[in-house]
Amino acid sequence: MTSFDPKADLRQYLDEARHALVWKLDGLSEYDVRRPLTPTGTNLLGLVKHVSGVEAGYLGDTFGRPFGEPMPWMDAGAEPNADMWATADESRDEIIDRYRRVWQHSDTTIATLGLDATGRVPWWRPESQVVSLHRILVHVIAETHRHAGHADIVRELADGAAGVRQSNSNLPSEDEAWWSDYHRRLEDAARLFLKR
Repeated sequence: MTSFDPKADLRQYLDEARHALVWKLDGLSEYDVRRPLTPTGTNLLGLVKHVSGVEAGYLGDTFGRPFGEPMPWMDAGAEPNADMWATADESRDEIIDRYRRVWQHSDTTIATLGLDATGRVPWWRPESQVVSLHRILVHVIAETHRHAGHADIVRELADGAAGVRQSNSNLPSEDEAWWSDYHRRLEDAARLFLKR
């Protein structure tokens, strides 16, 4: 049995989500990492940009440790959804590198504070604003995994690539014909249900 270290467990799950999110951009063109693939504009680079701002706020500002680099798309007066897409002036490397710097900043917060340390989230309801590092870590892990799941779907829409991580797709190892037949069977089942 390994030693019991709740903070290390939380960091592991956060790191897995971070790496999965960034990995989803590998091998795609500049256009494919930026283009909106849902009616609400969801795109891969925008997801990374968004999560970097979220993490900087929750694991920085909340505990009196501002990230220190400007993120104007997170300001109160920013255009709605400004954090969910990359402008033509923002490069992929710039956004990913910033996210990695946010990780380092957040990791210092996690390393230096106890899980019971308190902070304040001013954008939450007044009765919920005082929080523990434990609660915020769970919140950020859930948020990052949620967006990594979005990235899974957006990547599949972009070029058909799917899977949870590079070393383990967590999908059946079947050929294209099997997947095509599988998709057809699901569609048939959905239509059959409507005829009941």
